[in-house]
Amino acid sequence: MTTANVEAAPATTLFLFGAHGDLVKRLLMPALYNLSRDGLLDNGLHIVGVDHNEVSDAEFAGKLETFIHEQCRSKGDQALDARLWSKLAKRISYITGDFLDEATYATIAKKIKAHQTDNAVFYLATSPRFFSEVVQHLGAAGLLQEQPDGFRRVVVEKPFGSDLPTAEALNACLLKVMSEKQIYRIDHYLGKETVQNILVSRFSNGLFEAFWNNHYIDHVQITAAETVGVETRGSFYDSTGALCDMVPNHLFQLLAMIAMEPPAAFGADAVRGEKAKVIGAIRPWSKAQALKNSVRGQYTAGTIGGKQVPGYREEAKVDPQSQTETYVALKVMIDNWRWVGVPFYLRTGKRMSVRDTEIAICFKPAPYAQFRDTEVERLKPNYLKIQIQPNEGMWFDLQAKRPGQKLEMANVELGFAYKDYFQMQPSTGYETLIYDCLTGDQTLFQRADNIENGWRAVQPFLDAWREGGEVQPYAAGEDGPEAADALLTPDRRVWHSIG
Repeated sequence: MTTANVEAAPATTLFLFGAHGDLVKRLLMPALYNLSRDGLLDNGLHIVGVDHNEVSDAEFAGKLETFIHEQCRSKGDQALDARLWSKLAKRISYITGDFLDEATYATIAKKIKAHQTDNAVFYLATSPRFFSEVVQHLGAAGLLQEQPDGFRRVVVEKPFGSDLPTAEALNACLLKVMSEKQIYRIDHYLGKETVQNILVSRFSNGLFEAFWNNHYIDHVQITAAETVGVETRGSFYDSTGALCDMVPNHLFQLLAMIAMEPPAAFGADAVRGEKAKVIGAIRPWSKAQALKNSVRGQYTAGTIGGKQVPGYREEAKVDPQSQTETYVALKVMIDNWRWVGVPFYLRTGKRMSVRDTEIAICFKPAPYAQFRDTEVERLKPNYLKIQIQPNEGMWFDLQAKRPGQKLEMANVELGFAYKDYFQMQPSTGYETLIYDCLTGDQTLFQRADNIENGWRAVQPFLDAWREGGEVQPYAAGEDGPEAADALLTPDRRVWHSIG
């Protein structure tokens, strides 16, 4: 994130529940280190790990230091700054406690008092089953009551429920003990610079906004492809699947950025209000329509990067007879004036050929009558491609005349890669989100109605799949099952090639 003219976040006690988990080690602490490097953390920020393992403050800080050092070395980033880490480590402490024990929360209250600030953030980097329990205990201990000169905030990681009823229940639980302005439902996709740039590109360039509607756009494709399998998350993933893991949060957030109406201002309420409206406008399919407009896939053994990898059912902690999908492709429609008639195709999967998260906006073809003596069937549609990762940037392709005496056309790309225009510091994607939470900016965090609208759009697929529909196999290293291509065939469209 850019630090010019950006003030440091205020003095706060940041509690990391689930302090020994991968999220804290791999993402949150490196992000806090990067924020400290950039001068964006007040010297009064204190980081307190909370978990059941018995370790001392020094042992906890030491384990984090070792992990971040190894991570920097493996990624080829700059070496860990020993002086900077030493300064940060002095403000790291640890509480050994059970999340369901009242004594843990009494110790937390003492920590806040000892740090001489009423500001406190409680980050739930735990298993989802503890979300409601921890929040209820925080409320019962009076730790969510805000004073005039201090704030109390709770950060909730995904998944926000496993279907519409559980999402509604979780929101009701949270709102029983605190207000919406205290809740930060985090989606790390929204911390990526290229995702935030969607709003800037759309609403600060008159060229884009002029044709950002159903008069010019034929359809939109949103892809999140991964080459990795389920790794160590077999038990979680087998009870979740690709749809619940990715669609109502990550992919719908990208859809909302593309499809939302211009907000009245770039404040949290205005932006989140428009995003909730567009997700709420997704057409609710019947069960039969949901089956027709969806494809489920599961990877089998195959080859990725020249290496043999096992099939999903051979992965650790996965049911050998599992019907859980590792790939999903959906067609959704948005019923409002801007997007009526424009299909949005979403796909996400594991063990695909390349790692690629992108949005491909396909424009309606120009009239080719004047080129009737040329090989018009070879002309490709114009796409605006927004690549979220790994090669962050934006490209627009168009037709140009190939040099020579004969009128021949070629497809060319115009665009930019972030790395070519901006100097970007090593980042986990959480820096902006943590900073915004500490400073009280909810723009990039999901609101209750946004969460529930997302699950409402996904629920017909869940209900339909419980009663029918087959999981289609695809070999690891392929871009999903053949049935995914057939999903677009009735519309006379094809998937944009990834990578």
